[in-house]
Amino acid sequence: MSSNLNIGDVDATAMADLIRKREVSSSELVEDAIWRCEQVNEKLNAVITEMFDSALHLSRTPVKESIFSGVPFLMKDFAAEVAGVPFYEGSSFLEGYVPSVDSEIYKRFNAAGLITIGKTNLPELAIGVTTEPKKFGVTRNPWDLKRTPGGSSGGAGAAVASRVVPMAHGNDVGGSIRIPASACGLVGLKPSRGRSTLAPHYGDFLGGFFVENGLTRTVRDTAALLDAISGPHIGEPYNAPPNGDCYRKEIEREPGKLRIGFSIQTPLGDPLSSECVQAILDTARMCDSMGHIVEEVAPSFDAMKLWTNFTTVLACGVSWALRDWSRRLGRELSPEYFEEFVWAFGQRGLSLTAADYLLAVQDIQSQVRNLSEFYEDRDIWLTTTLGKPPVELGTLVYNGDPFELRRRMAEFSPYTYLANASGQPAISLPLYWTDENLPVGLHFTAKMGREDLLLRLAARLEQELPWNDKRPPVCAT
Repeated sequence: MSSNLNIGDVDATAMADLIRKREVSSSELVEDAIWRCEQVNEKLNAVITEMFDSALHLSRTPVKESIFSGVPFLMKDFAAEVAGVPFYEGSSFLEGYVPSVDSEIYKRFNAAGLITIGKTNLPELAIGVTTEPKKFGVTRNPWDLKRTPGGSSGGAGAAVASRVVPMAHGNDVGGSIRIPASACGLVGLKPSRGRSTLAPHYGDFLGGFFVENGLTRTVRDTAALLDAISGPHIGEPYNAPPNGDCYRKEIEREPGKLRIGFSIQTPLGDPLSSECVQAILDTARMCDSMGHIVEEVAPSFDAMKLWTNFTTVLACGVSWALRDWSRRLGRELSPEYFEEFVWAFGQRGLSLTAADYLLAVQDIQSQVRNLSEFYEDRDIWLTTTLGKPPVELGTLVYNGDPFELRRRMAEFSPYTYLANASGQPAISLPLYWTDENLPVGLHFTAKMGREDLLLRLAARLEQELPWNDKRPPVCAT
């Protein structure tokens, strides 16, 4: 590897190009990523399961050329299983479970040429906006070790921000890609419902709220990763509207004159921090200066009704997850295996009937129709991703009432769950930093199936306000 090359500042697209040109080898990059992981992980606790030996073996084996051939990568330890590698989903209940089959999304990452060096931390069963599981311990934010990296893909966010790998797997049921993207200063895209697959174990999570993708440092990596994972598997319950071209080509196109609505009010009426308000206003002015039609306006819907029913569906989802793992593992459920919040939230779900669940879904869908009317007259809704910069660890802890904690989570992340409910694509971009040098993500939501529009706009904003040269204080060098 050239001594003049700081590989930590190179994105995945450039890494793959260096390998193709034989300016660097895959084994050198994987060895470097392992070294980077060992350098920062004691401080961050981002990676919980090492796959170093298998990664080194793969890096020395000739592979078919693909988008990211030979590039080091990390998997989130949730939903996506890797054969032969212990799988926990942040829970002691899964102790001893080793999958025998790869999830389809992992197969697609492999087909894209990515080489997985390990698995990342998350809150238990991915229920949370901060990554502080009892099973594996707290993951810290590389921008400030006292603060959360977000959740549930918090380990992924911390690892990518600290330059362990250029990008990592994440998934999203209420903001779990975009929340850590905001907290860690990264790009995080939640694709449209049905854009990728949860095969073979699942058709959907919670009526299509859950999607797969990843976290990156550049828009072009996000576009290429979406190309790698897009497309249905056999028997999918949902299929996203097809895109006319590959997403890597979309970022080369101009977005056109977009109609952008922005809001400095949260749907539930919680206050935004002054930094978030300023970030929205600055970004709105930037979009206006780029020639877009920008106005202060928000979707009209019953936000409390949508949030309350979304929370009901999540409670049912936790109870389903508990029973699903109990059935898969042949183990009896017992509270000592789970954190208090997860158990209490799951018990609430178990107390609900099938009719309660379907009524909640019905009411969500009713409000989604109202929410979606906004996008008939506008292309983009602009907000911040979070209601404040990343908070200190221990702030979002359970105090005996699962719904009170859920409400505090909504105050911290007031917008992200809306796109999960509607199925629309949304992206968090690191366009603002506070006076304390903490990242604030800007959140852009588009009509169902219009990832192309989000990526075109994101690419132009990246040109206007580049961010990849910003390095956190805890960073592999």
